[in-house]
Formats: sequence, C-alpha cells, structure tokens
Amino acid sequence: MVTVSGDGAATDGGPGTGATPRARGEWARHWRYAGLPGLDLLRARYVRHSFPRHAHDGYVVCAVTSGIEEVGLQKGTVRAGHGGIIMINPEVAHTARAGAPEGWAYATLYPSSDVVAEIAGETTALRGTAGFAQTVAEDPHLGRLITEVHQAAEAGNALAADSLLRIAVARLLRRYGGPLPARTPRSAGARTAARARAVLEERMTDPPSLEKLAQELGTSPFALLRAFKGAYGMPPHTWLTDARVRAARRLLEAGSAPAETAVAVGFTDQPHLNRHFTRIVGVPPGAYRRERSA
Repeated sequence: MVTVSGDGAATDGGPGTGATPRARGEWARHWRYAGLPGLDLLRARYVRHSFPRHAHDGYVVCAVTSGIEEVGLQKGTVRAGHGGIIMINPEVAHTARAGAPEGWAYATLYPSSDVVAEIAGETTALRGTAGFAQTVAEDPHLGRLITEVHQAAEAGNALAADSLLRIAVARLLRRYGGPLPARTPRSAGARTAARARAVLEERMTDPPSLEKLAQELGTSPFALLRAFKGAYGMPPHTWLTDARVRAARRLLEAGSAPAETAVAVGFTDQPHLNRHFTRIVGVPPGAYRRERSA
C-alpha cells in the first residue's frame, strides 16, 4: 500500500460560490467553466460521504487540501493527506472515502481524454495513450497548482485557468506519466465481458438477470461474474448503476429534468436517481444541472 500522510493543516478554502451545502460541515461544487472546455471541476469537503465503486470516462487528478482521502483500487488502498495528489486513469474502477474522522477536502480536475492527449502530444515523448503510472504522490507544489486552476476558473480568468491547467497536466505527465496498456479484449473471458457490457448498454432500462445474460452469452453466471469483474473492476450490477449515472449526467447537461432523466436511464424514480447520483458524483442531480445551465 502506498501512503501519503499529511497534517491536514491547510485550509480548504470554504465552499465558495455555487457550492452545495451538505450535512455536518460537508459542501461540494461540481461544475464546468466555459473557458476550459473538456474539463469538469469538483471542489468539496466530505466527512461521512463515501463514493461507491465507479469509474470515469476521462482522467481524475485531485489535490488533497486537508484531512485524508482513502481510495480503494483493485490492487489495494492508497491514502493521501495534505500535499498529496491522487491520479486515476480512464475506466479504472475505484472507491473513495474519508481516511480520518475529520474527513477530507480536495480540489479535483476531470480532464477529458482529448485534453490529456493534446497536452501529452505537445509536451511529452510518451507513445500511445498517455496516462499515469502511479496513483498517489506527495507533491505539494503541484497540489497548489491544481488548486490555482480552480481559483482562476472561479475568478473567471480564462487565460490563467487555461495556462495553469496545461502546465499542471504537463508536469503530472512528465513526473508520473506513462503509456496506458491497450484495452483490446484478448482472452475469451475479456471478450465475454465486453459482449455483456454491450448488452447492458443497449438494454440499460430493462436489463436481463445475470442468469439470462449468461445464457445469452453461452457461459455460466459465476464465470460471467469473474470475467466482468476482471475486465471492469466491478460486477455487472455495479457497473450498470455507474453507467446509468453517466447517462444521467449527459441528459442533465442537455437540460433534461431530473424526474425525466431518472426514467430515461432506468432508475425507478427521481429519489432512486438522487440516491445513486449523489453517491457517485458527489452532488445531487438538481445541483449538477443548475451549475451547467448557469
């Protein structure tokens, strides 16, 4: 296990404009800045909130500003405190929760694959798809640079925000980067998992049972479970919930109401969407939609 310990002495900067208040001192703001296309931003403090196993289309880079964050990966758990950075590549399943009673605060960047590829192509000699070769590092200077991207975006300073983002990602790739392995399914199990994922994507609102899905694919339920978890880091039902939340994000960004979105992606109703969306994204769907409509 890699551990980054910190004293948690830094201030987290408070909720700031647009933050969503949460219970027991928690707050969060998940938003986009028009001056930084291809990037989502999250600044938050969580104490009791925990993120279930999920993955992202793009990259995750967060700088812990106070407390301790604990991230669960397939190969184990990593922890980062004040001055620590956590880096997660696309489609890597993980969990996140507080690693100390006081919780943790952080500033997170979610750059798209296109953004990272553009910066990598211009500033590094990495071949193939660029990514991060390690998950956690103690790097207070880069952590401050990540928080400065947030500060510039919140101030509406597009020139500074764009410049700082590119500098931060370039330095992250130079210090901790490497080529990502090819994700082409090679084994029979991986190919079965990919076929199962395609079925679940196509039938998101009315998925088959595990037994029926296995029958359709010519395998057994437990073999399918093992193959799917090996390929995607989570069982099919967990992956489907995450996929529904991703689809819900796209609909909310396009202006759909949460109640309509819930039904469209296969959740029972809006409270069902609210529960899973808030757990995985970190803010409620209504707040998420308001930030993007603003």
